[in-house]
Amino acid sequence: MSLKNILAAYSGWTKTGSALRHAIRIAEHNDAWITGIVSHGPSTIEKQYGARLNSVVRTELRRLDAERLAEIQARFDTVMTEFGKPERAEFVDLKAAGVADVSTYARVFDLVVLTNPTERPEDAHLAASPDKIALQSGRPVLIVPEDFESTKLSDHALIAWDGKRSAARALGDAMPVLEEKPKVTVLTIGKTELPGTDRLMTNLERHGIRADLQVRPRKTGTGQTILAAAEDLSAEIIIMGAFEHSKFAHDLVGGVTTDVMKLAKVPVFMSH
Repeated sequence: MSLKNILAAYSGWTKTGSALRHAIRIAEHNDAWITGIVSHGPSTIEKQYGARLNSVVRTELRRLDAERLAEIQARFDTVMTEFGKPERAEFVDLKAAGVADVSTYARVFDLVVLTNPTERPEDAHLAASPDKIALQSGRPVLIVPEDFESTKLSDHALIAWDGKRSAARALGDAMPVLEEKPKVTVLTIGKTELPGTDRLMTNLERHGIRADLQVRPRKTGTGQTILAAAEDLSAEIIIMGAFEHSKFAHDLVGGVTTDVMKLAKVPVFMSH
């Protein structure tokens, strides 16, 4: 199965536009369609001050929002024109489309591509959150680092395997991607190989994937160990499960998903 329907969710497209341009590379490789999308919740000011805002201020905030949305769409259209296939691209404003949230809209796509959310206050209510989409959409998410630069898709994939449900889901979702990779490494963290790893390696082999197995001890946190292994092995994409533990705990004290998502130097493919 190839990827034919890609959702590029706005999270604060930077000058490099790393996530959007990486989505284009995937689309080119798969002869796919790209849909750009922007969320549209109440602005930070509206959330904080609500009913205390008078009609003049509300009108001005909406005018500024309309201008920002027009800028975002113009940027998307420009990049898609550079792509050379504008007929395979469309841009959607969730509010105008009457859709509740990005996660709901994402459920009919093959893959969601985005970067970590912008920290600019004026854009916060327009930016999609990869963690929420991974958790709520049921679709795989590819998080591209903001400053990531590449002229091609990855050749070496690192699978972070802990034998749990989310990792199994990510592996299944990523199989069409993995089948095309010249090099695949399965990483397990601990002192010994996980039970059932032999069956995992057999499954990959039956899909035509010849993978190497790496068993590494956890030195600091699990997330840091995954990131260090990716760097040591020159992996170009990390494939892993998202939020095996509750997102609430991750928001409070962090966790593997949070660490890898925020600190990875290469794209991270996640499923829940």
